[in-house]
Amino acid sequence: MAPDEAHAHAHAPGHAHPHIRRAVPNVEVSDEASMAANRDFYGTLGFREAINMGWIMTLVSPSDPTAQIQFFTHEATGPVVPDISVEVDDVDAVYAAMRAAGAQIVHDLRDEEWGVRRFFVRDPQGKVVNVLTHARP
Repeated sequence: MAPDEAHAHAHAPGHAHPHIRRAVPNVEVSDEASMAANRDFYGTLGFREAINMGWIMTLVSPSDPTAQIQFFTHEATGPVVPDISVEVDDVDAVYAAMRAAGAQIVHDLRDEEWGVRRFFVRDPQGKVVNVLTHARP
């Protein structure tokens, strides 16, 4: 299916839209020193470190925790560092919709050991989107 057709299909009447919880830019950095430099720089803007797993660091705004930036030295299980991460309420439904629309899946749907279920898909501009749902306790 061509990208225009996929777009039309995804917005067809009766096609339910997922609830988007947040969209986060992902920035690839060369090493942990670069990650620390970015933490300091964005800290000046008011961001604070929320998660640091060594290969990924998430900075959040204390006043609006959905305002976030993620920095990656590499991708732990995927083939590339995604350009953006989008958290949705039902990743399985979005995965099925993307496959039905003919979108290019870059990393198949899977459960990750750090508590997310996710897949990567390529957008019409060639950017890789990490679509995820956090596991609920």
